[in-house]
Amino acid sequence: MSVTYFRPRDRFDFSNDTLDIGNPVQWNRSHFLKHFFKRVFAIPEDRLAEFYRRHLAYYLSHHPEGTEEVFFKYFWSLVERQLNVLLKKDVYDKNHLRNEREIARLQKFTELLISLDCWNFHKSNDAVIAQQDSEIYVLKQEVIRLKAALKKATALDTEGYINIPEGYRNTVLDLHLQMQELKTPEGKELMFSQTQSVWTKMICKYFREGDKEINIETIRRYFPSDKREPGDKHADIPAKSKVFTINPAKKRS
Repeated sequence: MSVTYFRPRDRFDFSNDTLDIGNPVQWNRSHFLKHFFKRVFAIPEDRLAEFYRRHLAYYLSHHPEGTEEVFFKYFWSLVERQLNVLLKKDVYDKNHLRNEREIARLQKFTELLISLDCWNFHKSNDAVIAQQDSEIYVLKQEVIRLKAALKKATALDTEGYINIPEGYRNTVLDLHLQMQELKTPEGKELMFSQTQSVWTKMICKYFREGDKEINIETIRRYFPSDKREPGDKHADIPAKSKVFTINPAKKRS
């Protein structure tokens, strides 16, 4: 019965942009659904409405007693059923990427059909459940994406840290400030960063003073965003904390 709802492809119609169902030479009508969705996934997204209207016109012309409501409900059931099948597939399925594309296409088609649903068929229990399954699937995909992003972002995290003896925090800060002034033999900055916040965040994340966390607000004043105009909140490293001096090594012959 499903074949009679949709316009079959004309024999020897080899056009790539056809909206009709089937192969151009010969095809088994019992495999209608396969050909139907093959066409749905092949046509451009902006032709989905045209696809629906073309087959609706075909159905009405071949079924004088038929109505758009009957056609719509059947059309909707096909899309809804296939979407449910795809949503239940494992994300580790070997065809996962293709499944993703097909789910996105059917979700877009569902949005179109809802806009055409004058009979509120999409509000039936089955349709609501299908919509919820679709939304759950989207959320699961987002969770997978976020977990992957989190894993990548925390790949370099460590539970360990570099401990500074009590009272020598500013000495370490001074060394970091000195390192910012070092230049290569070619005259380039040895360590360059767009902002000073990189240094403060690095120190607070990977260093401790007496096994205690270092407050970023406490050390921020030593790393002004503009060294030429450090501002009123800027503070210099106390002279007593400047224990070490970093100097270029003598050239070796």
